[in-house]
This record gives sequence, C-alpha cells and structure tokens, in this order.
Amino acid sequence: MAPTRPCTRLHGPDWHPRVDGHRRHGAADLPSPGAAAPVLTDNAPGLPNERKPAPKAIVLTSHPPRTGSGGAVAWGMADPHLRGPVVTSLHSGPARNAIGTHAGAYSLYRALAVAAGQLDAAHRPDLTNTAPAIPIGPFPQWSDPDRIVSLDPWGHVGPAVFADRVAAGQDIRPSIAVTRAHIHMPEIAAALAAGRLAHDGEVLLPDGSARVTKVAIEPVWWLPGVARRIGIPAPDLRRALFEQSGGMFPELVTRPDLDVFLPPIGGMTVYLLGDPARLGRPETRIACRIHDECNGSDVFGSDICTCRPYLAHGIEVGIRTAQAGGVGVVVYNRKEGRALGEVTKFLVYNARKRQEGGDRADAYFQRTECVAGVQDMRFQELMPDVLHWLGISRIDELVSMSNLKYQPIVSSGIEVIERIAIPEELIPPDASVEMDAKKAAGYFTASVPGAEELHKPKGRGLDG
Repeated sequence: MAPTRPCTRLHGPDWHPRVDGHRRHGAADLPSPGAAAPVLTDNAPGLPNERKPAPKAIVLTSHPPRTGSGGAVAWGMADPHLRGPVVTSLHSGPARNAIGTHAGAYSLYRALAVAAGQLDAAHRPDLTNTAPAIPIGPFPQWSDPDRIVSLDPWGHVGPAVFADRVAAGQDIRPSIAVTRAHIHMPEIAAALAAGRLAHDGEVLLPDGSARVTKVAIEPVWWLPGVARRIGIPAPDLRRALFEQSGGMFPELVTRPDLDVFLPPIGGMTVYLLGDPARLGRPETRIACRIHDECNGSDVFGSDICTCRPYLAHGIEVGIRTAQAGGVGVVVYNRKEGRALGEVTKFLVYNARKRQEGGDRADAYFQRTECVAGVQDMRFQELMPDVLHWLGISRIDELVSMSNLKYQPIVSSGIEVIERIAIPEELIPPDASVEMDAKKAAGYFTASVPGAEELHKPKGRGLDG
C-alpha cells in the first residue's frame, strides 16, 4: 500500500476547543510545545508499548463557530444560487451548513480509513470528468419544499453550479451520481427467448442485456420538511434522531441554525430504461417499480418472498414501455427487511417457521412485531421524493401491489393510472404465506383470502 501523506494540523498546540464561549480544556490539558509525547502503557495484551504522539486538538461542531456559520440552505428556492449549496465536508470551516457528512453509512468506513492512516483526513476528491453522463432536470418540483425533503435536487450538479465557490476554496461534493451501463438478468434473457420481449438494439440488445441510466442518491434530509411529512414537530424529530443514534450527532439538539442532515443510512439507486430526456413531458408514458432491498431474494434467489421475481417483472414492464417511447423507472431503496435490518428479518424467519401451527399468513405480521416491536420502519412517506426529482407527475403502470407505496405516491400528487400485480406463476411456493398476509392487509388484489385460508400453514419448516 502506498504511504499516505501526513495529515495537516489544523490548529497550533495552544488552540483550545470552546463550548458556549467557555474554554473547554485548560492549558495543562494539552501538552506544551516541545513536551515529550506520552508513553502508552496500557496496551492490549501481546502488544508492545508504543510511543504515541501528543493528542490532536478536536474541532467541536456542536455549537456555532465563533467566526459565524455559513449561509443556511434556503430549501425550496428555484434559483440554486439563492438556495445555496449543501456543505458538509469536515474541513469547510464556517461554510459548513449541514449536520453529518457525505457517503451515508459508508462515512464510518471512511473514519476507519482515516484512523488507520490509509486516508488523508483532509483529502478532497478530484472531480474531473465525473459530471453526470446525461442531464436530469431541473423540474418544477425541485423548488417545491412540500415535494422533495429527503434528497438534494441539485446534488448531481452542485460542483458545477457552484463552480465559483469551489474555485474560492469551498469543498462542495456531489450527493448524486449519474452514469450509463448495461444490465444483464437471466429473467430478461428468458423473456427474450420466450418472445415476451424483442430486442431493438437500443433499449434491449440481442444478448438480452438492457441499456440503462443509473443514478446513485445519498439521503439529504431537510429536517423541517421530514418532520412535517411524517406528522411530528421538528424538535421531537431532532431529539429522537439524537437520542436513538446514541448521541452521534449533538448538532441535532444544539444547532437549530442547521436544518439539513445527511443521515448515516443507505441511499437508493434509480435505473432508467429509455431516453431520460423524455422525463417531465406530459405525453411520456411511465412504468415504475419501487423496490425495497431484499438481499436474500434479489441477489441469492431465496424463495421465501417475491422480491426478485417482482423486481425482474418490473424491469420487463419497464423495457416494453421504453421501447414504445416511454421511460421505465426502477427505484431500488436500501431498506433491507422493511428497514428493520437483515438480522431482525432472519430472527423473524425462525420465529415463523418454529411457531405452533406452522408458518401461516394470519401470524405473519404478528411474528415481525413480536421481534421488532413494529411491522415496518420504511416510512414510505419519504419515498415519492425521487419521483418528483425525476419530474414525474403521472405513472401509467405502477408495478406494485403495495398499499404502503401506492398511497404515499398518490397523496404526493402523482396520478397512478394502472397497478400491475405480480403474475401468479412468478410466486414461489414458500412465498405464499407472505402474499396471502399482504393481500389480507390491503395489497392490491382481485381476491382477498378468507380467515380459513389465512390460518393454513403454507410455509416450509426450517428443515424443509
């Protein structure tokens, strides 16, 4: 591994952090210039004693800097220069105007890399040739603070739009990246072989691969809007985020001047089939699949749910729509196990398979709630934001049976013309428990299972 550059000391040895205008540490708390570095004597067993350098000064961000904070983000302004950039890099000084940092959950790996000496803490990315592969927007929804609260609509073009500020030294980074790719799925190749799809050389190629535009999006939350969307006071939201993250972000409760938060959670990826230039036009037909991550099914083909089959069906519908002059939209959200996480999901699987009476639909949600305390934590109220970012005001084919997705979409002002159910032949036998339970709970369906049907054990046992 190539040696890393030494980190630049941001403050001299006589600098002391201050909180509320009071000196946090006395002069004796930090070593004086020229003093010998302390010797570490309480190492873990088996590690030799090492001479450690003097502790570095810590820059506290939990209170406004004495020099004054940077311009607040005027969320919802149509002119990006009036709205201002989201600046959250750790070496931005007074220009920093958001809580958290870039890269979502991966920001903690960045911290590990810095701690291990593999990454210079002051590294700034060289963004040469990283601009979006195709333009997206702007659309009218970008300036409506009621439409977009959980992502930065200017996140893919910030360094270009605010080039003058970048040239002046501000560290403005993208929170959205747009590229082009080919995807190849066996299910699409099978649809081509079966005659359900035909290659056209543009959207679908002869080998069964499809051309797509891929968009990676990091979450950027405008806290007042997020609070309003889920129906709670903003101070309650900020306090809960602070407390339930173990106090990770004190600015949530000490910096009311900062309304933008980059949470350390997974983001989303959007796959666009067809010409993205057609987005935002009233005549463009849109087919859309909103999909929440399911690693077991999506990647490994686990048959306890319908996730991968429904995802593949959504892509197939999107290809047909794109070939007819529309756009296929697949939104892939990193919300594993209804945002409860994969450990919780697998614990629930065990509880379902071992319960008295077998794995059955009438106990499906109860088993989840017994383990997690709640059935679902995806907060689909925030989900339509990405559709508004894409300029979508009507979905002609929504490839989803979920009432938890349909209702937030239409409540946000997007018209849905038709809902597409998963074909029965695509439902794996062990997934019939899930499907029956969801149909009984409000899923879009032509027939709802009765109480007797819901009580039948249909899932395999753990040893099946």
